[in-house]
Amino acid sequence: MPRSSDTEPRSGATAASTDMARVFAPLMREHDYAVDQIDGDLPPGLTGTLYRIGPGKWEVGRTLMHHLFDGDGMVSQFAFDGRSVRFRNRYVRTPQFRHGLVSGGPVRPGVGTPLPGGFWANFVKGKGPANPANTGIALHADRLLALWEGGPPHRLDPDTLETLGTYDFGGRLRGALKAFSAHPKWDPVTGEMFNFGQDFSPLPALNCWKVDRRGRLRRLARVRMANMPWNHDVALTTEHMVFVLDPYMFDLRTMFGGGASVFDAIRHRPEKGTRFVLVPRDGGPARVVEHEALVHVHVANAFEDGSDTVVDLVLFDDFEAIRRDLSDFRTRFTDLPSSRLTRYRITPAGRVIETPLSDRPGEFPQYDWRRSTRRHRYTYMTGRTGPSGEYDTVLKVDNDTGHTQAHEAGPHTYVGEPIFVPRAPDSAEDDGWLLAVVYLAAEHRSRLTILDARDLAPVADLHLPHHIPFGFHGTFTTRVADPGAPIPHPDRLPIR
Repeated sequence: MPRSSDTEPRSGATAASTDMARVFAPLMREHDYAVDQIDGDLPPGLTGTLYRIGPGKWEVGRTLMHHLFDGDGMVSQFAFDGRSVRFRNRYVRTPQFRHGLVSGGPVRPGVGTPLPGGFWANFVKGKGPANPANTGIALHADRLLALWEGGPPHRLDPDTLETLGTYDFGGRLRGALKAFSAHPKWDPVTGEMFNFGQDFSPLPALNCWKVDRRGRLRRLARVRMANMPWNHDVALTTEHMVFVLDPYMFDLRTMFGGGASVFDAIRHRPEKGTRFVLVPRDGGPARVVEHEALVHVHVANAFEDGSDTVVDLVLFDDFEAIRRDLSDFRTRFTDLPSSRLTRYRITPAGRVIETPLSDRPGEFPQYDWRRSTRRHRYTYMTGRTGPSGEYDTVLKVDNDTGHTQAHEAGPHTYVGEPIFVPRAPDSAEDDGWLLAVVYLAAEHRSRLTILDARDLAPVADLHLPHHIPFGFHGTFTTRVADPGAPIPHPDRLPIR
């Protein structure tokens, strides 16, 4: 099996092989089977369901989409019953997906794939980017939601993955876009889910949402904001929703003048700086703290430390490199620019203190969700041990000591976001398993790797007979998806 280590980073990393781009090849079949090729032993205590989401294909009819965020959302399901694992995958039946089955191309643009015809075709007739439901997946109040940050969720059956339609929380999700972002956060004590949506009409604002444990949504706050940037994630403490708004500004002349895509019209404006926005959970006025410009996409956990608010994020060096990677993902995304896990402490006086937590390049930070809103010791990421190359490693960062452990998945692999599952409800913060989907470029197929979170020792590898295309995020629930629930007869996907 691939090895784990806590050695120093390698002096150089192998560049991503040409085969690595095949992680973006479409998966044109929907599967339902028991996984029968397993190395190692399944932990009998690991019961529940892992859901993963990402674009399953970047073709709408005969049209190739040109941005990582534009592919049709596909959900993968791994159901653990303590003795076996069942795999299913299913596309979210969005209007874009259904239209692509019977037409040669999209009727609405993507965030990075404009339609021909300029502003009229993309923002008037096309009504803005299509919602591909491809970025986040959440199970709350018995509702499984496929999320995308520019529109409402799509509700799915948690057993069959059948699409039940868009979901607006009984009409309470409001705004021009009805946006409910792809990164909700949960308070494990109250059972509440918090999220946001960016709105640009009639004035730019952040809509901050709270969903109680029974699934009832209300708007916590509407933060009006001039110079609204693109923002992807939010953190949560016991007192605040925490936004880190980097200056990724929309150039309206580019967007409306030449018919460029939404994402092509984003410009990094470091002279405008980063804004830390703290939105009180009790509904009070938001606090804005100015800081020099940062570059990030994802945050990890956040917590209150006395009178200070603390938030962790993955800090990058170069926004333009990230933007190029998202647009040229087939050739670039498996070799992301340098990054590092970093902590920011916001004091009552408005001082922001930066503390590096690890120097290992990585992304997709995760942690024990039982520690959400409270101080946590460990952060898990996908990363690498060298300065460049594909993310072929699971990293475990000790935020208290700075020590980083690494499990290398092997040559020419790509490791997805690692999800932590505790061994028991009251087990220690790292006493459990890490679940990560690993792409094997040489075999053009994927496996689900199970690691012991305490030392990153391999526990089991579940080999699939096919690949899972590059994915974004996932969630785990102790609810075991019903293995006997039949998948509705799938639409015929064109096999290529």
